[in-house]
Amino acid sequence: MNENNIVWHEGKVTYEDRCKNLGQEGLVVWFTGLSGSGKSTIAVEVEKELLKQGKAVYRLDGDNVRHGLNSDLGFAKKDRDENIRRIAEVAALFKDAGLITLASFISPFQEMRDFARERAGVDSFIEVYVKADVETCDERDPKGLYEKAKQGEIDDFTGVSSPYEEPENPDIVIDTVELTVEDSVEKILEVIVDE
Repeated sequence: MNENNIVWHEGKVTYEDRCKNLGQEGLVVWFTGLSGSGKSTIAVEVEKELLKQGKAVYRLDGDNVRHGLNSDLGFAKKDRDENIRRIAEVAALFKDAGLITLASFISPFQEMRDFARERAGVDSFIEVYVKADVETCDERDPKGLYEKAKQGEIDDFTGVSSPYEEPENPDIVIDTVELTVEDSVEKILEVIVDE
């Protein structure tokens, strides 16, 4: 199919209409950090708390998305970029639906995190850097992945055999070496509620 034959089809319901109906604005909260840093754990708790507050919220998780939408992708840089590109597009659609979308992805490259921010809209995107050093993540290793990577069983593993570019200007830094899950959630909710 020729790209010139694809046309965006406008509907009769606007973003503003959806937000008014839900009583909130759409937002993408993008959690980035090494495997084992605490991204998913914190996002699960943030989702639960926002739901308690009556917010329309949905959580996208790296492992979960790779079971379906991105099951055809590997972990080479090209596939990692495509993984994040797809998620950024989905998160932007959810934001347009008026949802608060929590996206938990290692997303190791700054270029793709910038792409995700651009797709959601700069004013509708919060980047949360869930910070923990490789040694701490290796000690936690909830999935046993660091050990497998060190044994050569996993190629292109972020922090071991593939780079992680620390965020240049994250909106929130959550240092999980120093903060508890509860403190982390509280810090994130303070920013989300102010949005």
